[in-house]
Amino acid sequence: MSNDTVFSSRGEALGQSEPFLEFQERLSRVAPVDRPVLLLGERGTGKELAASRLHYLSKRWQGPFVTLNCATLAPTLIEAELFGYEKGAFTGAERRRTGRFEAADGGTLFLDEIGSIPMEAQEKILRVVEYGSFERVGSSAPVEVDVRIVGATNADLVAMAGQGRFKRDLLDRLSFEVLFLPPLRARGEDILLLADHFAARMSYELGRAGDVHFSRAARAALTAYSWPGNIRELKNVVERAIYRADAGEIDEVVFDPFVSPYTSHGNYGDFEAPPAIECETAEPPAAEMPQKQEKNSVSIEEAVARLEISLLRQALAESRYNQRKAATRLGLTYDQLRGKIRKYGEGLFDETAGL
Repeated sequence: MSNDTVFSSRGEALGQSEPFLEFQERLSRVAPVDRPVLLLGERGTGKELAASRLHYLSKRWQGPFVTLNCATLAPTLIEAELFGYEKGAFTGAERRRTGRFEAADGGTLFLDEIGSIPMEAQEKILRVVEYGSFERVGSSAPVEVDVRIVGATNADLVAMAGQGRFKRDLLDRLSFEVLFLPPLRARGEDILLLADHFAARMSYELGRAGDVHFSRAARAALTAYSWPGNIRELKNVVERAIYRADAGEIDEVVFDPFVSPYTSHGNYGDFEAPPAIECETAEPPAAEMPQKQEKNSVSIEEAVARLEISLLRQALAESRYNQRKAATRLGLTYDQLRGKIRKYGEGLFDETAGL
């Protein structure tokens, strides 16, 4: 089982957002129906966990649940891996070997990255779906199996079929139901729920006693991030933050571990001074300065606070909320930046704040 998704004590995914619950409802509805299902979603969204849940909610739950990541095999090996082979079928085939379809007989076969399967193997899969039989490599004797196929990919199978890279007939047969896994950025409150879960588990793994929690600034950064790597990326970011922290409160999360603190532009290379941060707020010429403060104008202190908040927000966003890099961009020490974050608190991360 992949460990890029969250499990509760029962091995179930965790979440309470509306997109997550809607997906689980659709999955539960199709699970008892003995037909193929396609799971579509971005990398790291938990497709293998969803396939496992489909199996254990189906009538086949006592049968085997067999998985194969099709992207990890060379095209020439996928057919032998799926259907097995006879002794002497090719060089190195010293004995008969059963394939994944035979291993999954009476259960479910989960084909991850199904878009990576070559056309020749797709022909044989289509035959299994339609007739429940196939031939091992190097044999003409039919082998009958009873297998439910669950496929998963982040590729556009419809476009691939239009380009002749995926059999349209097979796509039609596999898509009795198509379930779209919601990306983490669409799951709202689940981000912090999952982050707290990963944090507690990592803290326990490291043998640290006491409560571990994220500061207000860190929680705001976690929810503001787009999470292109979804749950897998969240797990890595949280575990890295727990590992690097010394105290119970986590006040810094690093989204990109490859960003060097010695450069302002990227990952590696010679040191370059951080570029100046442009700001739309400019001081008017002396001739245009008002002779007296208007009744509704802001004070100097308020104007300075607004400017600082604007610069801090911009630097943090451009640094992907890596606070050490943001400090470098602003020409501040890390401690000075942390002081300003504490100074402005919630107002720094709330775009609707009055400052």
